[in-house]
Amino acid sequence: MTQPSSTATAAALDEGNGSMTLSAPASGGSWDMQIFPGTEGPSVIDVRRLYADTGLFTYDPGFTSTASCESKITFIDGDEGVLLHRGYPIEQLAEQSDFMEVCYLLLHGELPSPKQKQEFEHAITYHTMLHEQMLNFYRGFRRDSHPMAIMCGVVGALSAFYHDSTDINDPYQRMVAQHRLIAKMPTIAAMAFKYSIGQPFVYPRNKLSYAENFLHMTFSVPAEDYQPNPVLSRAMDRILILHADHEQNASTSTVRIAGSSGANPFACIAAGIASLWGPAHGGANEAVLMMLEEIGHKDRITEFIARAKDKNDPFRLMGFGHRVYKNYDPRATVMRKSCHEVLDELGSRDEPLLALAMELERIALEDEYFVEKKLYPNVDFYSGIILRAMGFPTSMFTVLFAMARTVGWVAQWTEMIEDPNQKISRPRQLYTGPVRREYLPIDQRS
Repeated sequence: MTQPSSTATAAALDEGNGSMTLSAPASGGSWDMQIFPGTEGPSVIDVRRLYADTGLFTYDPGFTSTASCESKITFIDGDEGVLLHRGYPIEQLAEQSDFMEVCYLLLHGELPSPKQKQEFEHAITYHTMLHEQMLNFYRGFRRDSHPMAIMCGVVGALSAFYHDSTDINDPYQRMVAQHRLIAKMPTIAAMAFKYSIGQPFVYPRNKLSYAENFLHMTFSVPAEDYQPNPVLSRAMDRILILHADHEQNASTSTVRIAGSSGANPFACIAAGIASLWGPAHGGANEAVLMMLEEIGHKDRITEFIARAKDKNDPFRLMGFGHRVYKNYDPRATVMRKSCHEVLDELGSRDEPLLALAMELERIALEDEYFVEKKLYPNVDFYSGIILRAMGFPTSMFTVLFAMARTVGWVAQWTEMIEDPNQKISRPRQLYTGPVRREYLPIDQRS
């Protein structure tokens, strides 16, 4: 790592006047920059002219202190454990709303009237089928392909089949693309699951709700009638709500960056799916189950708790703590309730891995180390347990995350397209490689 320059800059902040003065003592120069307030959360310093005025870049690996855009969709206060969608607390939405209503809210900014909700649900319902030729894509994959690999490929291919919704400058085509992506994602996900286990594809049914339809396409077989379980359907609906959007995370930022180049919406969402696949992002709930399998038995929990506290041990307690939340993840409170409802409904509390998870949760919540560091169970810890109990293999966990997050991605993508200040994303860097040198012919090199 390079050391700070001796010509370090100093800053004087005057939030009352909405400005900041940056000064470089060595050069005697100073520059004024504006401060923009948000309706919630910290204000931001406008650094768009920083390089032009000072010849300097900001250095912010991971963009942890950088606002890459202006957004009206989602607000997170990690210190207080707050998550708002268009101003509505996630707890209220998860308990009182349903996923289709939350989709409408994220896309349009307001909760729908009864008529608006009915029209929106109709539009989504009648876009759930896939073009029949797309089924050939599945047959091109190996049966043991990871469902996320299939989803990346199939979603990316949607633009080859739906040419009438790829013009990003046409508001109507953007709306159709939104509806298609939200509607078809459960069908794509369920078919990926069916293909992996060698069962026939199940087509969507218009009389079922969004969550019921997904469970029907995933778990029903042609030989029997499938009756949706209301407890499991409600739990699935909550899982979708709790994962619908989460501000400018890695996958959402990827969607925005891809979209800033003018790429079609299907390509942008495929890029978001690829980003979500990482174990540090959407793969976290899958990692929770792998961790539980590694622990193996309740008698070994204290051993692994001790390992998690040891700075020299690479073992991590997956599903605890969060990059943004330094308090209890507000989604985890709702997910914990759903978790216990599902386990009670299915009689799964005695299943060894699930019993292990519940005991790990109890011990960690009573341990001073985790309480002091606010390493509470997060949404990934509970969602993995629920999905396991419902019969999903771990390879499907991130697929379900992608299915839920699609509405957030398309809402953020649409907001970006309609933002007059948006430019193609082009981050800069702190270069620490060799200085300029001249090329030597190979016969002159030692």
